[in-house]
Amino acid sequence: MNQEQMDIKTPEYVSLQFKLAGLGSRAAAFLIDQLLLWAVNVILVIVLIIILNNETFFPIFFAENTIPIAITIIAIFILNWGYFFAFEFFSGGKTIGKKLLGIRVIQENGHSITLLSSFIRNLMRIIDSLPTAYLLGIIMVFFHPKHKRLGDLVAGTIVVHERKAKRKKKKLSPVEKEIENRGLSKDVLPIDDWALKSFALKDWKLLSTYVNRFTQLPLVEKNLLTKQIAEILLPKTGLEAEGKNESDLENILLVLYLNLKDEWEFEI
Repeated sequence: MNQEQMDIKTPEYVSLQFKLAGLGSRAAAFLIDQLLLWAVNVILVIVLIIILNNETFFPIFFAENTIPIAITIIAIFILNWGYFFAFEFFSGGKTIGKKLLGIRVIQENGHSITLLSSFIRNLMRIIDSLPTAYLLGIIMVFFHPKHKRLGDLVAGTIVVHERKAKRKKKKLSPVEKEIENRGLSKDVLPIDDWALKSFALKDWKLLSTYVNRFTQLPLVEKNLLTKQIAEILLPKTGLEAEGKNESDLENILLVLYLNLKDEWEFEI
């Protein structure tokens, strides 16, 4: 099937447009993830064999010979199930394979995947993998109009292609010029996924309104507004506004805007 375009209107009445990931890209991403997992599984099995053949060095395990085997089985299960669950939630819906293929999992409303959705979606892999080699999941993805497997249906998720920045040359907005002139980028203030997920839509609206008016505000009003907004938003990043001058606070808020823009400003 070809990639279809999907239009989504969020509860906040924001129109989003995505390209659905089809069977080919999803299968390729899954294969990459499986190869990585198989490699780690082989390492765990080799470690188990070494332990079982070196009773002298690992006497604590040999009160019962089944202990190292049980630990290995549990570790392999947690690894193979937890890998997808953890990566999809903590890495913005992307496992290593999905990241390499440029696809990600999101909620059907266009928002990032939630902890519960990630848990349900990956728990349902047990059924999607039946009867063997993910046959049920493959059939579902191929024939479903939104390329959903059973886990996506139950969790309310879709898999889409990453939004790519438009390469067209365009005139920079005043605030984009300001950010460029200051030499700011997202890398100036690395923010982990936990911190990013602590920001709500109201925080994004507050920050984007401030940034869009940034170059138009009189100096006194801008300094006052900068301090007020910094006191509200900076604690969520682990930083404090106190002790920083106006210029530092402005830079931090502008960089925070760049980080949140990927999450809240939906453009293909």
